[in-house]
Amino acid sequence: MTRRYAALACAAAALLVALPGAAQDKPNFSGTWKLNAAKSDYGPIPAPEKLQRTIKHSDPDLNISTTQTGQQGESTTELVYTTDGKPVTNKTPRGEVTGNAKWDGNVLVIASKREMQGAEITTNERWTLSEDGKMLTIVIKINAPQGDFEIKTVLDKQ
Repeated sequence: MTRRYAALACAAAALLVALPGAAQDKPNFSGTWKLNAAKSDYGPIPAPEKLQRTIKHSDPDLNISTTQTGQQGESTTELVYTTDGKPVTNKTPRGEVTGNAKWDGNVLVIASKREMQGAEITTNERWTLSEDGKMLTIVIKINAPQGDFEIKTVLDKQ
């Protein structure tokens, strides 16, 4: 019996030593990314005709520049976050956006809110990077006065 408990204790200790190292391997999202429309799903809203995102990520600093073309023309948005959960306010062409970014394991979560035409819109983004680092998937849950919906943006690294 004692050997069995000793073996279990060793296995548990080995697992605990291995887990912290695995938890520290956060993805780096740096690079230039372009929309993969075939793999994306914009649900009830029109997908952009073009979308390019340039990300500079040196944890905890995250700088995001997005240029997209769609039904309302071309727009560029610059956002700055830190991945430690500190609240930030970004100024965009459509007004101020407040939010924060933080890690949930190896997934980056960005929660934000803005006011548009007197109504509050909240978003919850979950960013995941493919194992080869060539595909960024962003699932966005949106809560708006028109209802709740989800979109999925898939970006390919250039």
